[in-house]
Amino acid sequence: MQLALYQPDIPQNAGTILRLCACLGVTAHIIEPTGFPASDKAFRRAGMDYLDQVTIIRHMGWADFDEFRRSHGFRLVLASTKAETRYTDFAYETTDILLMGRESAGVPQEVHDKADARVLIPMRETVRSINVAVTAAMIMGEALRQLDAFP
Repeated sequence: MQLALYQPDIPQNAGTILRLCACLGVTAHIIEPTGFPASDKAFRRAGMDYLDQVTIIRHMGWADFDEFRRSHGFRLVLASTKAETRYTDFAYETTDILLMGRESAGVPQEVHDKADARVLIPMRETVRSINVAVTAAMIMGEALRQLDAFP
């Protein structure tokens, strides 16, 4: 199980998700460009003291990431408010990469179309979305529970 951030634009959310990955032993992918400096130095300056505990793979763009994941046989599971399958009803696999979209815009249709599966967290109709870091934690927790893969 791995987690990817598609062009993250809020550094605090990215830092929280990287810390989650460090604590759970999950590899993190950052699909550039980001909306903030995403160097190791910048993450350390932002208080990311768990940086040495997480494996981060950086991709120069969507095409680079998509080629990487396909060449390794990883299934792409997109967290989306447009999905129809509840995240608790989905059967996760160890070869999944959970993809989180940009906080400001989600993912473009091209990325949405290339996902092997899409999952959502049901929520009230009067709200737009759940914070991306909270979403990542909820879905990753369910996936690791199903796989009995907590550290």
